[in-house]
Amino acid sequence: MQTLLIASTNPGKLREMQAILQSLPVNLVLPADLGIHLDVVEDGGTYLANAQKKALAYQQASGLLTLADDSGLEVDALDGAPGVISARFSPKPGATDADRRAYLLEKLAAYPQPWPAHFHCTVVIATPQGTQSHHAGNCYGQIIAEERGTNGFGYDPIFYLPELEKTMAELPDKHKNIISHRAMALMASLPSLSNLLQAA
Repeated sequence: MQTLLIASTNPGKLREMQAILQSLPVNLVLPADLGIHLDVVEDGGTYLANAQKKALAYQQASGLLTLADDSGLEVDALDGAPGVISARFSPKPGATDADRRAYLLEKLAAYPQPWPAHFHCTVVIATPQGTQSHHAGNCYGQIIAEERGTNGFGYDPIFYLPELEKTMAELPDKHKNIISHRAMALMASLPSLSNLLQAA
């Protein structure tokens, strides 16, 4: 079975990807499993640029087929902000997820509800042969003013899915792994990954 390196330090992301990519004959590993510790600065102006930067750095360090992703929340009323800086969207040094959610709601207070928004994810696959492919996925909903649910991180507790009448943080992992932006991007990448694994 071949190995696919997931360019992340987040074990939760690994579990999520294992569930989504379970149909492929591949063993998913994190950089730490291989003793690789990089500090890749995500300073690109787009999700694609950040994901490419991570994929290339970890592919070159490992020599393995590598998958990286970058994602963010885009709120219509804020012209797509916080976008690529979603993980750093706060004026407060050392801000927590809760701080970023509070700051977002503070920014939205001047606008009438509902607050349509979507999560976006771009996935990049880098090969040992030097080629890359990229795939994207979105999950649409709206921001709500009160936090609901504990099964999630980031903006999940205030990202509401009207058709499900739940926030992302109220969904069980099994359901989230079907409808999330990362799930959409990963499922879009399945044909490419399958072809790469067969060709290797």
